[in-house]
Amino acid sequence: MNAETSAATPDPSSDPRPLFERAADQMTSLFAAVQPGQLTAPTPCEEFDVGGLLSHVVGGTLRIAQAGEGGGPGEVDPEAKVDSGVSGVPEDGWTEPYARARERFAAAWADDAKLDAPVTVPWGTMPGRFAVAGSVMETVTHSWDLAQALGRQDLLDPALATFALGVARRAVPEERGEGIPFGPPVHVPEGADEYGLLAAWLGRTPEAHSTRTQGTPQGGGRG
Repeated sequence: MNAETSAATPDPSSDPRPLFERAADQMTSLFAAVQPGQLTAPTPCEEFDVGGLLSHVVGGTLRIAQAGEGGGPGEVDPEAKVDSGVSGVPEDGWTEPYARARERFAAAWADDAKLDAPVTVPWGTMPGRFAVAGSVMETVTHSWDLAQALGRQDLLDPALATFALGVARRAVPEERGEGIPFGPPVHVPEGADEYGLLAAWLGRTPEAHSTRTQGTPQGGGRG
């Protein structure tokens, strides 16, 4: 599959696994960019600060890996009592758990037959390719969240946002009620790029986090 083409043109019949790898590479770069003082900084994903979002991304990757292994959509380790399903990770130690989660994800989805087999993930039961495409959308969206929080928009790949936006518009209805884990679409500021359009479709407010300088790491803290 040509990943550049698929990123620019979302196709329900395509293999989304190469795009997941690209999205995960992007996320890995953002994990590596986090400084210890930034862990309590807020993110556009209002439920999480930076440290909480790192944990959430690891947990989301493991949950879709678990689905590819034939498991259900539940927590990877309910006893862990943390969103990632991984206990005992120091605040500045999420890079290695994410690398392991990526490896597990790749192994779980290595068999081409799984792309057409039904799987159950947190947002429903569907063919595997749609579950993986949804994971691309989630990973790309949370990459934007982290980039905004860190002031590292320079690490974002615009083509991934194009694909993720296409998935979001197919998968997330404009009218949202109970059971939809996103707020309603918000106003898109003039000149918004594909990441801004994606964020707005998924209920984030791009202009609320648009004043940070690209490429300049920000200090932590909520003050």
